[in-house]
Amino acid sequence: MNRTTLPVALIQEKNHGDADANLSVIEARVAEAAKRGARLVLLQELHNGAYFCQHESVQEFDLAEPIPGPSTERLGALAKQHGVVLVSSLFERRAAGLYHNTAVVYEKDGRIAGKYRKMHIPDDPGFYEKFYFTPGDMGFTPIDTSVGRLGVLVCWDQWYPEAARLMALAGADLLLYPTAIGWDPDDEQAEKTRQRDAWILSHRGHAVANGLPVLSCNRVGHEPSPLGASGIQFWGNSHVLGPQGEFLAEAGGEETLLMADVDLQRSEHVRRIWPSLRARRIDAYGDLLKRYID
Repeated sequence: MNRTTLPVALIQEKNHGDADANLSVIEARVAEAAKRGARLVLLQELHNGAYFCQHESVQEFDLAEPIPGPSTERLGALAKQHGVVLVSSLFERRAAGLYHNTAVVYEKDGRIAGKYRKMHIPDDPGFYEKFYFTPGDMGFTPIDTSVGRLGVLVCWDQWYPEAARLMALAGADLLLYPTAIGWDPDDEQAEKTRQRDAWILSHRGHAVANGLPVLSCNRVGHEPSPLGASGIQFWGNSHVLGPQGEFLAEAGGEETLLMADVDLQRSEHVRRIWPSLRARRIDAYGDLLKRYID
């Protein structure tokens, strides 16, 4: 292993009941990851509990907490204990009645290195996030850490090439996506396969288009719907990609600690032969700022 190689770990887990139980599992997994040499650890979206956005209920706002707050203190201490850079995903209470879906990055000394508030908020059956989350207002700004400049995005952001591109243009060394995505158990198998394949392809496209490694950490397990519907089967399939979209590691549908070594120098080599940045026609992209070209 050379100095440009970054050992990373993705913690793909199911919901264990509540924040204390889930954080206890995360603590054990991070300890294992650090023991195996990881320097960067990525958690899944809203890892403290169940994916509560399957319904709209004001009671769920009780789950939100300030940043800094109890979870950031616990996770920051965990990062410091094991000397890793840690990326978490929390339900942020910014003010009374104002909430965000927020990723928080902790430096290896335990301090908060930065945060990112989810910009694209879905409102689909089973994913009623607009009821809970205000769209982010921090822009697409990478977070500087001791392991590199991290372009952190969250779940639904994964469908927007603009988000990945802006992180790349701001100097991100890697793109990271905490996610919570799955299918309706009642869907036909062909539809399930199409959905999962599209999700993976979107990440591979971000890697190829920007010449960057991509880390995507998803949750697993079936979570019933409070509305009595079929619920969501979170499909896992967390993965680590190289800058040409190649798989460096890929998980299945079970709880797992996914490890990989990322060569940070490869982005430089790939961008020299695939000029994704220097060949851009920035003089011709003005219409991207329009909602639609009529």
